Amino acid sequence: MKNQKNLWSRRRFLGSAAAGMAGIAILPRLATSCKSSPDTDIKLGFIGLGRQAMFLLNGFIQLEGVKVLAGCDVYGVKRTRFERRVNAFYTEAGKKNKIQTYEKYQDLLARPDIDAVVIAVPDHSHAMVAIAACKAGKDVYLEKPLTFTILEGQELKKVVRENGRILAVGSQQRSDTGFQHAVRLVQTGALGKITLVNAYVGAPPVPYNLPEEPLPADLNWDLWLGSLPGNIHFNNELNPPISLDPPQDETIWGAWRWYKEMGGGFTTDWGAHMFDIAQWGLGMDKSGPVEISPIGDGTEFMMFKYADGVVMTSEPFDENLTKGVKFWGENGWIEVARGYFNASDPKFNAAETEVIEGPYETRIPHQINFIEALRTRTDPVVPVEIGHSSCTVCTLGNIACELKRTIKWDPRSETFVDDTDGSATKLLHYEYRAPWKLI
Repeated sequence: MKNQKNLWSRRRFLGSAAAGMAGIAILPRLATSCKSSPDTDIKLGFIGLGRQAMFLLNGFIQLEGVKVLAGCDVYGVKRTRFERRVNAFYTEAGKKNKIQTYEKYQDLLARPDIDAVVIAVPDHSHAMVAIAACKAGKDVYLEKPLTFTILEGQELKKVVRENGRILAVGSQQRSDTGFQHAVRLVQTGALGKITLVNAYVGAPPVPYNLPEEPLPADLNWDLWLGSLPGNIHFNNELNPPISLDPPQDETIWGAWRWYKEMGGGFTTDWGAHMFDIAQWGLGMDKSGPVEISPIGDGTEFMMFKYADGVVMTSEPFDENLTKGVKFWGENGWIEVARGYFNASDPKFNAAETEVIEGPYETRIPHQINFIEALRTRTDPVVPVEIGHSSCTVCTLGNIACELKRTIKWDPRSETFVDDTDGSATKLLHYEYRAPWKLI
């Protein structure tokens, strides 16, 4: 692979590769379009205070004109960690700030002084919390994938626009110069006509099989389950343990994402990134494939066909099983992943570009884009419609694998075609546990 090339010359963003978990490093204030003052500060609340939220906190709290006022989580130890991190940051920065935390997100949303919320709860609660936030007049930074079900995404799109809210999806690869370069090559025709895309993301979800374990005393499991069936038992891999004294953060990602009762497996966890880039490159934002099939027995790979004949598969494009995207065109091919670019011809390589180093989950340009969108009241780089179309591709792949057959989809009406027995349509959503409601 002689043309393999790193796109980035590195500079240190946080103190170490793990920074953002053990604490918050103070940097020179990172400017947005407006200087900080009590009247113009964007006041943020965080809903969901786990591993991803700690990364996001590291970025948002350091932006000029942004103040973090509140946090919410159903796990008491995470609320305490959040309070300590925020208080320590503002104390060290010599700034006054009063932080408050809540167990119920409704209590945070009821605060009139909160302008926007950062939502990093498990996927099954994305739609409910985001819809409630929009109805409460809050703008939203929502982690990917947008929603757990396709119907949830359809409803969230409506609510965002009906309430005049800004919603940005945490698909930070769209703010990455490497992925931007790759998409530019595809969209400008440098590769010629694209016929095939390999977007490797990993396998679909599997049935929940972890053993039941005792609940932590300060975890409200009923609130964590929310709309999910109440018979799902606790295992600490779903909420990885943390420690306050001494400080010890999660060492793994919450395992709920790998099980079909609670998440979409690698299909949605990484598909929301890599399928998203493929859709962007192919000009399929706000649209999608028309035919989706499992490859083999539906336990590993899947195939998506678009109306123009382009095919995307979730198969790997190298022996390292790199999670990334490979575009095949009549003039050559390119491969792109996080921190990696490779091409059939050196002419496709980009000039080296300096970007932020550190945990990939903390990407300041993407977060700056959200704050700028709030100030200008314009759509961010990944608005709700794009987040929904990318998430829909992921979920369609899982539905095809679940049914173990090809399904046909109309991306305009967002309905299934020739679903004579209704089995695919039934998987657009699931019945919420009482008293939880989507709208």
